[in-house]
Amino acid sequence: MKRQGVTESPAGKWTHPEDYLGAMARKRTFRRHRDGRDRTEPEFPRPLLSTVPFLGLIALLGVLAVSIMIVAFPGSQPQHQVPPAPHHELGIAAKGWFQEAQREFHH
Repeated sequence: MKRQGVTESPAGKWTHPEDYLGAMARKRTFRRHRDGRDRTEPEFPRPLLSTVPFLGLIALLGVLAVSIMIVAFPGSQPQHQVPPAPHHELGIAAKGWFQEAQREFHH
């Protein structure tokens, strides 16, 4: 059973290329024999089972996208009114304002 340091499997000889080719040929003939049976898929696609649900889903997603765009449009939402900034007049500061600010800072 030993040939050049390689032992062969006692279950079967799968070490030669012709063994693989024979198995592939048997598999192919089995597939050909099986193809003669009735088909499980129809010859012509049925639109109610394939196309109509797909188109319905696309239409639903389109309606959803358009409704989101309408709701998100800025004209339909109330505008926030920004209060006017207090009016600061430029001028001269009163004497001692800096010292007063320092005292408030240290307390």
